[in-house]
Amino acid sequence: MAVVLPIPEYAENGGVNKIGPKELDAGTLFVLKSRGSWLHCGYHLTTAIVAPALLSLPFAFTLLGWIGGMICLSTAALVTFYSYNLLSLVLEHHAMLGKRQLRFRDMAHDILGQGWGMYFVGPLQLGLCYGAVVASTLLGGQSLKFIYLLSRPNGGMQLYQFIIICGGLTLVMAQLPSFHSLRHINLVSLILCLVYCACTTAGSTHIGHSNKAPVKDYSITGVGINRIFGIFNAISIIATTYGNGIIPEIQATIAPPTTGKMLKGLLLCYSVVISTFFSVAISGYWAFGNQAQPSVLQNFMLDRMPLLPKWFLLITYIFTFVQVSAVSLTYLQPTNVVLEKRFSDSKKGEFSIRNVVPRLISRSLSVIIATTLAAMLPFFGDIMALFGAFGCIPLDFILPMVFYNVTFKPSRKSIIFWGNTIIALVSTVLSLIGAVASVRQMVLDAKTYRLFANMWWELSSRGILLRIMLLLHPKCQALSLKVEYKNVFLLTI
Repeated sequence: MAVVLPIPEYAENGGVNKIGPKELDAGTLFVLKSRGSWLHCGYHLTTAIVAPALLSLPFAFTLLGWIGGMICLSTAALVTFYSYNLLSLVLEHHAMLGKRQLRFRDMAHDILGQGWGMYFVGPLQLGLCYGAVVASTLLGGQSLKFIYLLSRPNGGMQLYQFIIICGGLTLVMAQLPSFHSLRHINLVSLILCLVYCACTTAGSTHIGHSNKAPVKDYSITGVGINRIFGIFNAISIIATTYGNGIIPEIQATIAPPTTGKMLKGLLLCYSVVISTFFSVAISGYWAFGNQAQPSVLQNFMLDRMPLLPKWFLLITYIFTFVQVSAVSLTYLQPTNVVLEKRFSDSKKGEFSIRNVVPRLISRSLSVIIATTLAAMLPFFGDIMALFGAFGCIPLDFILPMVFYNVTFKPSRKSIIFWGNTIIALVSTVLSLIGAVASVRQMVLDAKTYRLFANMWWELSSRGILLRIMLLLHPKCQALSLKVEYKNVFLLTI
C-alpha cells in the first residue's frame, strides 16, 4: 500500500515551486527518509566505498607495476568522482522538476523507460548489494577467526561458527529502521577505516625497513596471455574497490533542498578515499613488491608467525571487523527498501505493530539467508566476481554517463558528450572481459570448491575475486588442488 505525500520542489533561489503530489511506497517512506545533512551523506558514501577491499590494492599493483598501478588508481579515482557527481546532477535536475528520484531503479524508469528500471537496473543493483552483504559477512567471519587464531593458535572453532557470530551482530543492527539511522554508525566506520589503513601503512613501512622484509622485486608477474588477463583483472580490482552502486539511495537521505550537498559529501568521501587508497597501495607494494598477497594483511604473517606485535595485528583486525559490519548494513538498505515495500503498510505508523512485526521477520530472514550463504560458500568470491563485472561496472561507470547524456542532451560536438561516451564504451569492454575472466577462474577453481570449507581468508570482498594468482602462476594450480581446508590458510600460491 502507498501514501500520497506532497513533495515540494526547491528552486535555485531557495524558494519552493508548487507541484502535484508524489506517491511514496512504504520502502521509500520508511527506509529512505530525507532528513540527513551533507555530512551524513559523506559518512554513507565513505562506508560504501572505503572498505577492506582496498587491502587488495598492493596485489593489483603486482599485476600492473608502479607506473601502471598509479595510472589506474588515479584514473579510477577521477572517473568515479566524475561519475558519481554526474549522477548527483541528474538527480538534482529531476528534483527541481518535481520528480525527485529516490532509488536507482527510479532513475532508470524515468530516464530510459519502465522496462530498464524493472527488469535490468533494479535486479542488477539488488543482486550486487545483497551479494556485498554476503561477502561482508564472510569477510567479518574470517577477521574474527584470525583474531581467534592469534590468541589460540591450536583452537578448534570452524570458520562457519565465526560467520554465524558476525551474522548475529548484523541481524541485530539490521533492525535499525532507516538508512538515516546509520549516520552515527557510518561516522564510526569512517574513523575506523582511517585507523586500520594507518595501521596497515605503518605495518608495511615497518616490515619494509626491517631485515624480515622480502627482496623487493617490482617486475610484473605472469607471461603471455596470463599477463594480459592479469592486467584486466587488476583493473577490475581497482574499479570494484572504488565501486558504490547506491548513489541515488544515499542522496535520497539528504533533506531538501539537495542542491550542492552531494558534492560536499563526495569531497569529504574522496578526501578519505585518496588518503587511504594511495597510502595502503604504495606502502604495501613498496614493502612487498610482487610478493604482495591478495590482502596485504597476509604479508604480515610469515610461516604462520606474525612479523608485527600481536596486539598490533589484533587492533588492526578488530577495526577491520567492526568496519566491515557497517559496510554490510549499508549495502543491506536496498534489500530493506524492497522488503518494506512488500510487507509494510505506509498508511500505518512506522513503529506500529502492523509494520514492526513484518520488518523484524523479513529483515531477520534476509540476514539469516545471507549468513547461511556466507558459511556454505566461502568461495563466494568466484560468484561475486561475475556479479561485479556485470553489476558494479555498469552501475558506476556506464549508466551515469548514459543518464547524463539522455537527461541534459549535450551537443554531439561537445567534449562532455564524447567524454561520457568514451568512458561508457571502454567500461563496457572492461565489463565483458572481466566477465570472461571470472568464468574462466570459476572453471579453474571448481575442483577446490567445498561447502562449509574451513578457510580463514577467502580472497575476495565486495564483488571481486582475488585468487587470480592461480591464473598467473599455472604451476601452482596442482598445489592448490592438494590443499586441505582444515589448514589455517587457503594456499593457492
